[in-house]
Amino acid sequence: MFRAMPSTSAHEAVPVTTPAASLVFTTVLSHGPLTRIGIARRTMLSSAAITKAVRPLMAAGYLIEGVEGLERPAGTSGAERTDAEGAGEGTRPALGRPANPVRVNASRALFIGVKVTGDEIIAVLADLCCRIRVARHVTLTDREPDRALPFITALVQELLTEADGFGVRVRGLGIAVSGDVNRTDGVVRYSPFLEWRDLPLAEIVGTATGLPVTVDNDVRALTVAEQWFGAGVGLSHFALVTVGAGIGCGLVVHGRVVSGAHGVAGEIGHLPIDPLGPPCHCGNNGCVEAIAADPAILRAVRAATGRPVATAAEALELAHQGEPGVREVYARAGEAIGRAIGCVVNLLGPERVIISGEGLAAYDLFAEGIRDAFAASALGTTARCDVTIRPLPFEEWARGAAATAIQSFIGSGTS
Repeated sequence: MFRAMPSTSAHEAVPVTTPAASLVFTTVLSHGPLTRIGIARRTMLSSAAITKAVRPLMAAGYLIEGVEGLERPAGTSGAERTDAEGAGEGTRPALGRPANPVRVNASRALFIGVKVTGDEIIAVLADLCCRIRVARHVTLTDREPDRALPFITALVQELLTEADGFGVRVRGLGIAVSGDVNRTDGVVRYSPFLEWRDLPLAEIVGTATGLPVTVDNDVRALTVAEQWFGAGVGLSHFALVTVGAGIGCGLVVHGRVVSGAHGVAGEIGHLPIDPLGPPCHCGNNGCVEAIAADPAILRAVRAATGRPVATAAEALELAHQGEPGVREVYARAGEAIGRAIGCVVNLLGPERVIISGEGLAAYDLFAEGIRDAFAASALGTTARCDVTIRPLPFEEWARGAAATAIQSFIGSGTS
């Protein structure tokens, strides 16, 4: 039996009631500790607006002053801030009293993040700075919603029990799944790997757990975590490309994670780059995903070798052993990914493209194809875009789900 958590009362809710307050909170969350001067420089808000935003957040214990016992959010470092913005300024300015830096009180609240793959569910308990405190994994033996959802709620229950030991309430639950997800109403419209259609996931899990639930596309959730705590910190424009069971892309434009009018922005896996290429499950031919995703690579390796290759690890081993035709499969996959990245860079001009996903295990085989195709596709100065490789385990994707729950809690949504 799952315990229902009581609704958060008005005085317990995080007091972020304006866009300015949300901006201040997320700025301190990603870049803190910051003095008020540092906050002003990053947000371009007036001193009065910052004071108005900070005061209730401090009164409620979500922001605190000082640097003692500080643990910086993952992905940030003192080197990424000037002394005038960071803790160094908190000693003493040239004139006047010390300017104490402000930081998020990580222990003020807890959140649960869940990442669902085709064969596993990963759940994490994270603090308000999205640091993982507890992680759980369970094998998903049946993808049918009626059988899969009890696994999710059971993991959530385990983490709710773990949260009791921290003495802090869990304020929200984020769930990340692949495919077409409507975050606004919490419905999984279609997840090809899970074969879920029109599933009101937020409503079902929220009823079972009593928690506020945020459901989002898994790549978009990971993008939120990278924006706030990872390789996207401080960048106004970047893209996250994931390679593995599918080919995904999360986009940040003008500092906001973009979902688009219909919630499917960034679907580069379905760019049809070869009209004569293999059929894709979306109904088109020659999509990036039909060439470079793990299932496509397995099909191509089986065709090239005549062997019953069953896993990505087996295909990778054959490539490293020099099996004829296998390296060519990976080279073609790398070319498809590089061309897709070139399209993203030409369209949006991001400062950085982060490549991640379980498919990075084969990056040594992809790399040349990605590099050459990107160089050929990117126009002019867009080729200067920084392309960064960032391996992230699935616990980090679950952390991304927790980040979306934090995002919902503080009222900073996506566009």
